[in-house]
Amino acid sequence: MDDLVERFLKKDRRALARIISRVENETPEGREYLRLLFPHSGKTHIIGITGGAGSGKSTLTGALAAAYRKREKTVGIVAVDPSSPFTKGAILGDRIRMQDLALDPGVYVRSMAGRGALGGLAPTIADVVAVMDAFGFDVVMIETIGAGQDEVEIAGTAMTTILVNNPGTGDDIQALKAGIIEIADILVVNKADHPGADILVSQLRGLLSLAPAGTRRPPILKTTSIRGEGFEELADATLDGTRKTYLA
Repeated sequence: MDDLVERFLKKDRRALARIISRVENETPEGREYLRLLFPHSGKTHIIGITGGAGSGKSTLTGALAAAYRKREKTVGIVAVDPSSPFTKGAILGDRIRMQDLALDPGVYVRSMAGRGALGGLAPTIADVVAVMDAFGFDVVMIETIGAGQDEVEIAGTAMTTILVNNPGTGDDIQALKAGIIEIADILVVNKADHPGADILVSQLRGLLSLAPAGTRRPPILKTTSIRGEGFEELADATLDGTRKTYLA
């Protein structure tokens, strides 16, 4: 165990992967690794990326990671995929969508199956993020499963929460007016090259105008993931010091 921790602290990615596996599976060794590594955590900026199914979270996550890499920041990504109700396994398709990052030594992508947990996360997500924090990534990004109106658990783990929206999904405001919009530190209208993007931005501004006086209103940014547009501005917004307490 000591040898694996030593290799981990020397930035050995195989050691990172093995420790994450033990933590994710909630083994006795995993709990001991958490105890040993916790003093090394607390320096990483944790970013949550959530939104409805099909909003483009995976592509956006990859494009935002590329923007961080231009700033020479190391990036860890935890992508949560929906799992089978029978086997609790998952296809892990989010990793497939991020293949462009696979050869970048400054990026580490870890897929996790949701295993039936509510809120778009996985049961041991906070522990896995704590391990990646201890490894020393500048930024750790958590991409949730497609989330619904009341699935707000990401706000308890992330310091900065991005809510991804896209036009043309029907009753956009009906999908946003419940609890999930209240956790957003940044609102993103993705697929901004599609018709209706400007209308959705206007609707979001109108919705935010109903908030009580003195309430912080999150910025609304537009991105087009497949073209890489808007991600420098989004990276700026996530790194401007807007952070919440990290609840591991």
